[in-house]
Amino acid sequence: MTVGEKPLSRIVVLISGSGSNLQSFIEASKEGNIDGQIMAVISNRPGVKGLERASNVGIPSIVVDHRAFASRQEFDRYLAEVIQGFTPDLVVLAGFMRILTTDFVNQFVGKLINIHPSLLPAYPGLNTHQRAIEAGDSVAGATVHFVTPELDGGPAILQVEVPILSTDTPTQLAARVLVEEHKIYPLVAQWYCQGRIVMDKGIVFHNGVEVGKSGLLFSNESEH
Repeated sequence: MTVGEKPLSRIVVLISGSGSNLQSFIEASKEGNIDGQIMAVISNRPGVKGLERASNVGIPSIVVDHRAFASRQEFDRYLAEVIQGFTPDLVVLAGFMRILTTDFVNQFVGKLINIHPSLLPAYPGLNTHQRAIEAGDSVAGATVHFVTPELDGGPAILQVEVPILSTDTPTQLAARVLVEEHKIYPLVAQWYCQGRIVMDKGIVFHNGVEVGKSGLLFSNESEH
């Protein structure tokens, strides 16, 4: 499949759960908002809803159960082989709840992206919304970033801010952040497929211009 004369980018999505961000990619692809084709969805957990989302639209869905491997390294080696079999241009972590080894990351560096539910570098790891509320922050958000061996430490591409309300619970805040995640993640993928976003020596460039450490800040104008 092609867009004009340019082949569609080949995308592999890794999931561990419901796949709501995967669904945003499926819909963006269907609407022609990503110049890419999802070649496969791979989950480290069997029976999750994300696999169903993929199979419902004819995308190959594959389980590589981490529990079947003796070590993290063996799992990562096999997972990398499965991914490489699809010769991807872009590998998307969409709620993939595994810490990846340095050897794995280095195989895909520069074409491996993740979304994290905080305004990195604030709150890497888990329980981000609870931590933001407990800290008394006025805003939370999400960050799309390139993946490097450092957990949630790769250079930021795009962030979106979400106000924290005085009445917010972590669950309520998470739901509002997720709505924004579904906007910015496919957008970054489209930028990547168009060649508008690249990482070179750990620095992110958007349209040839160096992006600051916090990445770009999403607004309605970001989509243009």
